Amino acid sequence: PMVKSGELVLLSQETLERNANAVRSQIERLLKPENPDVGAVMIINNADWLTKYSLIEFLRDIGKHFRVGEMLAKESVKRRMEIGEGISFTEFSYMLLQSADFLHLFEKHNCIVQFGGSDQWGNITAGIELIRRIKGSQAYGATFPLITTASGQKLGKTEKGAIYLDPNLTSPYEFYQYWINVDDKDVIKYLKWFTFLPLSYIDKLAESVEKEPEERKAQKALAYEVTKFVHGAEQADIAVKTSEILFGKEISDVSDEMLEGIFKDVPSTEMPANAIETGISIIDAMVISNIANGRSAARRLIAGGGVYLNNKRVSDPDFIITRESLASTHIAVIRTGKRNYHLLRFKN
Repeated sequence: PMVKSGELVLLSQETLERNANAVRSQIERLLKPENPDVGAVMIINNADWLTKYSLIEFLRDIGKHFRVGEMLAKESVKRRMEIGEGISFTEFSYMLLQSADFLHLFEKHNCIVQFGGSDQWGNITAGIELIRRIKGSQAYGATFPLITTASGQKLGKTEKGAIYLDPNLTSPYEFYQYWINVDDKDVIKYLKWFTFLPLSYIDKLAESVEKEPEERKAQKALAYEVTKFVHGAEQADIAVKTSEILFGKEISDVSDEMLEGIFKDVPSTEMPANAIETGISIIDAMVISNIANGRSAARRLIAGGGVYLNNKRVSDPDFIITRESLASTHIAVIRTGKRNYHLLRFKN
């Protein structure tokens, strides 16, 4: 049991298998052999040995080494009893299952250390004691504090929910933005925990947090490194470029595919390909694409300073869009106001 109130929800076998496969694929992607920061990794499923136990065998081989008084004294159990929640036999037995796992790994794979969150301390020490009693050998455990923000929130438990490693649940850009928005009070701690950057470089970033916090150099380093580790360098680079574009940096030297990915949900207009060869006025482009309801409206928007081509303000109503004006091979991006984007595609 974990140090929390309430019973864990039991999942169907189908859901368990689906979740196990998803977790395996995520771990394999994160700890891939080509990652220079990661050594050899073996992923195994404890169902492969736990499901082979009969109830009688488990009680005889594992259960006889546990004392109920000692189990009740574990913090994870004691707290549940003190607040009147009680605990089911299923959750009470979880300690035995986790201990049996440690014993199996010790015997079959010479695993002598178990790591876990601080709420797993009781289960880990139970496994250490089981190994001592059965094998007469010393095993070890280490726990990490549950990760929280400076305000005491568990990491990822925001109002909108957790961040996920699965790109289908949290896109690489959203993942990157989460880390960009980390509080100054947390960023150096997270850099030390979640990246492989040299401590000397992190110390320099700590100085920048003190002297020029508005630059957010530490957050940018954190966001890039963690996104690169989880989603790869290519997706991290795209997330950086996307962030720059959406926050107003001039758009240039990008691919059609990147722009279409970044702006997949914004309106777009197919323009005649030959129009870019002869040039088309910004006014005509805005009218054709229905960005402005007529030429007069387009002129008023430009005069008011509210029209941007590739995030660069257009002040001349007679400005002509040419091939040199494109953000990518075939696309120009018009923005009105702060967040109203429209793509102009000059393709055959």
